[in-house]
Amino acid sequence: MVTRAALVEAISSAVGEAASTLRPDVVAALRGALETEPSERGRSILSQLLENAAIALADRVPVCQDTGSAWVRLTLGADQELPGDLQAVADEAVAQAYRRCSLRMSMVRDALFDRSNTGDNTPAMLSVSLRPGTGAEIDVMLKGGGSDNASAVAMLPPSAGVDGVRAFVLDTVTAKATGACPPLFVGVAVGGTFDTVAALAKKALLREIGSPAASPQAGEFESALLERINATGIGPAGLGGRTTALAVHVVTAPCHIAALPVAVNLGCCAMRSAHREIA
Repeated sequence: MVTRAALVEAISSAVGEAASTLRPDVVAALRGALETEPSERGRSILSQLLENAAIALADRVPVCQDTGSAWVRLTLGADQELPGDLQAVADEAVAQAYRRCSLRMSMVRDALFDRSNTGDNTPAMLSVSLRPGTGAEIDVMLKGGGSDNASAVAMLPPSAGVDGVRAFVLDTVTAKATGACPPLFVGVAVGGTFDTVAALAKKALLREIGSPAASPQAGEFESALLERINATGIGPAGLGGRTTALAVHVVTAPCHIAALPVAVNLGCCAMRSAHREIA
């Protein structure tokens, strides 16, 4: 049984972990880049990023001063009784974690008409999906403003094809990478609808770096995009070098015959997420 208390505890602890702890695959990718980056300045920046991550972990302080908006992704068992208002649960957990961990509050009440701070970093950005059985899986991502601002969605004509998608991804990264704190993690989604393609691109960032793509075709496309992105020379912190991105993850989905939706969601060098499971 997934209780409200268990969900609040799981989400709150995941937020605290994500704020101060880079995922092991992210740390491994940064270390790998340090060994292969040809630019002396680039290697210096990568070393500083690794040192910063080690200090944050040891002292339990935020990896980045922009502690972000909190995306809470709940995957609930379809046979599970819902423990009340899930948005209220997520908001309670996020507010609790941001107070406990002394994280910067970054959410405003209304994007257009009331940009006063909510004071507790709520509301959480909540998404909910179902799977067979019971229990729950929880993914939390803390997304800084710079990397989200650098993301983009386009509704391309189907005739654009693979070349059009590739061009849109490369144009987005080239234009916006320096403001998103590279080296980047590039989530790419193709398919769905206008309102779902961006969510798929964000979900792509949760995939472990180095894990296989959904298909050989997607894997080849990811590798080709990563090579082209790193050939731009933007480099760590946008100061030149080969390591502009550490990974590109591509998700594809069905779509309408008249559509080719594409989304690019950029993750910064402080790619912060954490996972929890409740039986």
